[in-house]
Amino acid sequence: MKSPYSLLLVLILTGCASHKIIIDKEGVDMSKYEQDLAACREYAEEVSAGEAVGKGAVGGAVIGGAVGAILGGRRGAETLAGVGIVTGAARGGAGAEQEKNQVVKNCLRGRSYKVLN
Repeated sequence: MKSPYSLLLVLILTGCASHKIIIDKEGVDMSKYEQDLAACREYAEEVSAGEAVGKGAVGGAVIGGAVGAILGGRRGAETLAGVGIVTGAARGGAGAEQEKNQVVKNCLRGRSYKVLN
């Protein structure tokens, strides 16, 4: 069970990395942009990452446990439920980070910035 937990750590750290947002800087007051970016990131914090991680973990445990029970009985169910928890939580966390990034981009677009990525 060591490798799934290592995988979770890698995925969580990767998901938490802030995505660089690229804008067309022509004619942009960069100090104003930095203020707007900070405000947009505050809005993005309203996305509930903890809830997404929890739902992913529960869903992963259920699916992993069911598959494990079919393939390997009780021991298989326990093992695959654990793997399901790890992978489900990681996917939930990554999805929440992606949603936060999208909120920031939408907010910047709403403030008339041309977001390029």
